[in-house]
Amino acid sequence: MLTALLFAAVCFLAYSNGANDNFKGVASLFGSRTCGYRTAIWWATVTTLAGSAAALFLANTLLEKFSGKGLVPEALTASPQFVLAVAIGAGGTVILATWLGFPISTTHGLTGALAGAGVMAAGAQVNFAVLGKVFVIPLLLSPVLAAAFGGMVYLVFRFARLRLRVTKEMCVCAGVEQQILPIPQPAGVFAAQAVPKITLAVDQAAVCSERYTGSLLGVKVARLIDAFHFLSAGAVSFARGLNDTPKIAALLLAASALDVRWSLAAVPVAMAAGGLFSAGKVAETMSHKITGMNPGQGFAANLSTALLVTTANLHGLPVSTTHVSVGSLLGIGITTRQADWQNVIRVILSWVVTLPCAALLAALACWLVGPR
Repeated sequence: MLTALLFAAVCFLAYSNGANDNFKGVASLFGSRTCGYRTAIWWATVTTLAGSAAALFLANTLLEKFSGKGLVPEALTASPQFVLAVAIGAGGTVILATWLGFPISTTHGLTGALAGAGVMAAGAQVNFAVLGKVFVIPLLLSPVLAAAFGGMVYLVFRFARLRLRVTKEMCVCAGVEQQILPIPQPAGVFAAQAVPKITLAVDQAAVCSERYTGSLLGVKVARLIDAFHFLSAGAVSFARGLNDTPKIAALLLAASALDVRWSLAAVPVAMAAGGLFSAGKVAETMSHKITGMNPGQGFAANLSTALLVTTANLHGLPVSTTHVSVGSLLGIGITTRQADWQNVIRVILSWVVTLPCAALLAALACWLVGPR
């Protein structure tokens, strides 16, 4: 019974993770109007699943780190009750943020849940030095580094575009609207009649689609950038699947009755379901409330995110894909002066609340079901 509850709680955490995180890799595709929401979320799902599959072979370091060893006494990491409390604390925090539309870090939620449940179960035996060195420092540094790197990548691409004399064009919206005009009738009677009227409008930059003109090596630049943009979005989603799957599946190491490979298979399925069914509010925040962007700027943000997250994965650093992705978008927004600071501050505040919220929920769950 306890094993079944643990499995369900971890799948709930994976679902919450997918709902909050799956769209982050493709947010720039939707935000720059390169494609629609449905195309973006399916591309995210397929590439995230590919990253999760690769986690079977490439993510042993993260699997060990997020089992909690070194942070809490080893006896606790083997306790299904303790791990159940961690899954409840992290999953509850992530799904709450998802309902509110805040893109938060599952890594941060797991870190807080491990600490909160650890304090409740073991008190002073929690190794807070490990918490700071192995978890908190990478989480704090990653968005700052991502913002700087994202802005730098964009400036490099902008310099290359100007050198190649690739120009931009803004959309012009033309159409026909109905205009009601009074038509004179006999004996001074007026009747209203709908008359078609051709209209022409140029909207604000944040609403209109901005595209690139010209060709490079015989290929239209707009199509070339769109292709690379899709590839970079897929790379971010792949890196996210590789980064997050072992963190969640590591919780099931405590259940000796479960095969970890079956766990790594169940987690991606739950993540995919969360992204497909519950990602709408976070998608709106990531795509339209951090910064305005065109396809080239979105490509630069995705490329910097993919490079940073993949590098962190290879070195076993538990960085947050959310922090890196938002940081890269913010770096673009600062460079182009399109950052929406009001929404950015709200997102950052949600990050501040994540760890203590997860710690409190996990501590409560540990008090209710944890080891005595």
